[in-house]
Formats: sequence, C-alpha cells, structure tokens
Amino acid sequence: MKIILVRHGQAEDETRPDSARQLTKFGQQQAAQTAEYITTNYKPDRFIVSPYDRAQQTLAELQAHAPTIPATVQDNITPSDDAHSALTDISKIEAQCLVVVCHMSIVANLAGLLTGDYPESFSLAEARVFEMDFIMSGMATEVDRFVPEQPY
Repeated sequence: MKIILVRHGQAEDETRPDSARQLTKFGQQQAAQTAEYITTNYKPDRFIVSPYDRAQQTLAELQAHAPTIPATVQDNITPSDDAHSALTDISKIEAQCLVVVCHMSIVANLAGLLTGDYPESFSLAEARVFEMDFIMSGMATEVDRFVPEQPY
C-alpha cells in the first residue's frame, strides 16, 4: 500500500484564526501542481484531510483532478495534534493509495513515524510517497517526493 503525505500550499499570514487561514493565489497554484503530479503518477483511492481551510483548499485541487475519489475529514491531523494518535486512526482506513492532506509539524512527524527516521520539514505543498505492507511505525520506505514551485 501507499500513503502520500501532503502539506497544504502557501497560506495567508496569521491575520485570522489558524483554522480559517486561506491559501494565497500562489498557494493555490502550488496545490494544483502537486495535485497534477499525484493524480498523473499514482491512483489514489481515498483522500483524508484536516478540517482547516487551507488543507480543505489543497484537497479541492486534488478533487478537481480526481473527482470520484472519496474524501474524509480527520479532526486529529491539525498542526499541533499528536502524530501517534493520528497514525492509529489513519491505519484503520481501507485503501491501497491513501492521500493525507495536513500541516507542519504533524505531517513531518507522521513521515518520521512511518519510516522510523527523525522528522524532516516539508516544503509548501510538498508530497512524499511511502510504501509499506501495512501501516505501522518504522515499516514504510519513502519511494518518491514532489516539491512544487516555492516562493523563494
């Protein structure tokens, strides 16, 4: 099975509550680049997304490329949530290619748990693909990585 972890695209400054921050125009372009890469190179069969607006907007770009794939909101993949708890919930989902759209720092912590490595920061709208027989800490191998255009 594959898990593709995706960080949301560039978001606006913190002028509103964190959960309500929106993607910038550039962030929408990043999300579109990542969505095109994922749907061209992989066959997702399930999307899992944070309830925060910027993750939802990133998911919308994926759904524009793969409109028939079901999506589920998972409340415990927001920036400060516990990666162990989130991974436990993710492991209960039936899928062969699962795409999880969330945030720093939980996305880095999830990647670290999957591989057993130290968490490494994700770029904006970055996607990392992990392959494993089943979801369990230290059982995955990173097999691909896509980083869209960055603002710097």
